[in-house]
Amino acid sequence: MASILIAEDEARISAFVEKGLRSAGYATRVATTGPEALDLALSDEFDMMILDIGLPGMDGFEVLSNVRGSGSNLPVIVLTARGGGADTVAGLEGGADDYMAKPFRFDELLARIRLRMQSTQAASGEAALSHRGLELDVRTRRAKVAGTEVDLSGREFMLAEELMRHAGQVLSREQLLSRVWGYDFDPGSNVVDVYIRYLRNKLGADRIETVRGMGYRMV
Repeated sequence: MASILIAEDEARISAFVEKGLRSAGYATRVATTGPEALDLALSDEFDMMILDIGLPGMDGFEVLSNVRGSGSNLPVIVLTARGGGADTVAGLEGGADDYMAKPFRFDELLARIRLRMQSTQAASGEAALSHRGLELDVRTRRAKVAGTEVDLSGREFMLAEELMRHAGQVLSREQLLSRVWGYDFDPGSNVVDVYIRYLRNKLGADRIETVRGMGYRMV
C-alpha cells in the first residue's frame, strides 16, 4: 500500500485530504509543522508528500529545499493558498513535482497523485516480472504461463501486474478498484470480482487466493 505524507497545519484540510486518500486505498500520516514534515519526508517511509507552504516552524519552500538538498527524489505536490504566479514558479523550480492552489477539488488532487505515482512506478519498476511460472513483460504488455503466451486484455494485465507486484500481500477490493480502474470504492460494483475470475481462467485458478472479508492475493 502506497503511503502519503500530508504536511498541513490546518486540521480541517488535513482531515479532509486524509479521509479521501484512505478511502482511495492509501496509507497516510499528517505532519503539522515544517520540521516534523522534513524529518518524516527524509525517513524513506513515504511514497509521496502533499506539502502546504504556510507551515509553522519552517515554511514549505524551506522543507522542499532541504528534501531536495538531501538528494531525495520523493514526489512532492505543493498544496497551498498562495497560488500566485511567483509562488507557483518558486515551488516548481524548488523541486516540486506539481502545484495546486486552494481551494481545490479532491478528485483533481487524487488524479494528480495517481499520475505521479504511476510515473514514479514506471520509472523505477521492473520491466519484467516473474512469479511461480507466470511472466509479465511490463513494456510489451505480454504474459506467459509456463512459457506459453496468454492473451490478456489491458485491464486484465493491469490487475495481474498489481497482484504480482504485491505477491503474498492481501489487496482489498477498494485498493484494486482504485489502483487498476482509478475509481473510488463503489460498494455496488463487482467489477473486481469479475476480472479476478477472468484471470483465474487464464492464469490458473490456484494463483489468486480469496481472503474472506479482506480481498485477494497472489499466492
